[in-house]
Amino acid sequence: MSTWNFMDASSKETLLALVRREAEGMFALVATDEAWGGPTAAGEWTAANVVGHLVDTTETYFVGFDAAAGKGDGPASAPLTDMAVHVDAGARQFEALPRVELIERLRTALARELEIFEGLSAEEWTGLAVPHKYMGPLPAAFYPVFALVDYTLHSWDIREGLGRPHALAADSADMLIPLCNILWANTVARTPAEKPIEVGINITSGAHAGGTRMTLGAEGLQQEPGSLEGVETVIDFDPASFVLTAYGRINAGTVNGDTAVAAEFLSSFYRI
Repeated sequence: MSTWNFMDASSKETLLALVRREAEGMFALVATDEAWGGPTAAGEWTAANVVGHLVDTTETYFVGFDAAAGKGDGPASAPLTDMAVHVDAGARQFEALPRVELIERLRTALARELEIFEGLSAEEWTGLAVPHKYMGPLPAAFYPVFALVDYTLHSWDIREGLGRPHALAADSADMLIPLCNILWANTVARTPAEKPIEVGINITSGAHAGGTRMTLGAEGLQQEPGSLEGVETVIDFDPASFVLTAYGRINAGTVNGDTAVAAEFLSSFYRI
């Protein structure tokens, strides 16, 4: 299991291999004229804007890692609720750059971040605090899994824009499940007016197959992995559907129990 938990240093080899594979898949996609200027599932962005976003995001990570090494200040901070505005501006700043130049800039940024990630020791994987623009200091382990999000989810966005049948790879989705649980805990948009909402989230396959009891109340979202016995409303997800739902790409899940309770729970998070 630890190999599939990004917070464990033993996941590094698997995680970085997934980043490399998903990145090469994206580079193959954006090499075509059809994709480059076409729509995506990432709001109003074209594939060119997606590449611009990844350049902006990755280069901002370098500022954070430099700061963690005592070389200057971290990135200017902004609330997570304002992330969409900032990343849109960051993506669009490169619209005048030719495709070849922008893709090469992303390849250079990818190579540099992978070198940083490869160089992290087991102690630094979770012990090195790196300032993040929207979430403050985070263990270094978050950055390679953020890279996997960037290339996996945004490749999905580009493929969706092309209108072709497609799907997420099981291993990439598996690796992202623990991050999605953290994402939900940090993006609660509203809490119940009266009694807490309790649902079970059941991942039906893969490395993280099993249940998590989730209770949304005045203190936010509490998560308890384990048996779902006694939970009246359980939502089943395969790994890819869970990731795509958590990141706001689709509405998925199979509800066993009260569909209204499930809908209230699933609508309680803001999307980033």
